[in-house]
Amino acid sequence: MVADRRAEEREAEAGLHRANNTNVSRIKVQEQTDMIEIENVKKIYTMGSVEVPALAGVNLSIAQGEIVAIMGASGSGKSTLMNILGCLDVPTSGTYTLDGEDIGSTTDSRLAEIRNRKIGFVFQTYNLLPRISALNNVELALMYGNHRNRRRTAQEALERVGLADRMRHKPTELSGGQQQRVGIARALVKSPEILLADEPTGNLDSRSGEEIMQILGQLHSEGISVIIVTHEADIAVRASRVISMRDGLIVSDSSGLTAGELTVQH
Repeated sequence: MVADRRAEEREAEAGLHRANNTNVSRIKVQEQTDMIEIENVKKIYTMGSVEVPALAGVNLSIAQGEIVAIMGASGSGKSTLMNILGCLDVPTSGTYTLDGEDIGSTTDSRLAEIRNRKIGFVFQTYNLLPRISALNNVELALMYGNHRNRRRTAQEALERVGLADRMRHKPTELSGGQQQRVGIARALVKSPEILLADEPTGNLDSRSGEEIMQILGQLHSEGISVIIVTHEADIAVRASRVISMRDGLIVSDSSGLTAGELTVQH
């Protein structure tokens, strides 16, 4: 009887353990909600009497906290998609919902507010002002809006990317990798929920590119959604998902690919 009672206790414990695991799984699924939802998005540019389709009906969802790479040849539509994701442009048709808000029906002033509060941009060419210091470049991003302690906030952003000892230097006194770190600090200074990086390693050597990817990976681990546009397979495989585009459409959406497999696809 003692043996039977112990067997029953072990079974009860096992059942409780399974129930707890199930509850944890459900919680994780609920927590990983879609921040970005794009449905049948088309973008057509009009040049005189000619219509040029850039996106031909894109469907995409990205969960909060994901790191995603978008690949494609020139003219594939990846830059247009990036502009729409960043609220720099709106779809011709279809819907783009960002954090529950329909972007296509918002005003220009509201788009600017969303960019200012939710999205950070990192550019291939850094886009820094050459005659002012790294610190001033980052601080400039806080000039619009009611930001207190701008100088200290900018300093903390530069410290976060490892430039505590270079913040007084001008861009011309910094290496390419250091300039890109300044660009990342400028993007982070407003605590964005989404970081859009357009070819962030495109102008860098392999070592500097690796350092930049490590920083982006760290930001992803802190809960920021990171979206990278790149043509480099070695960079794309660092993301949890790789989205490939061709002729304005998503042709594949994969995870767990190697650089060799991506190279074959492209």
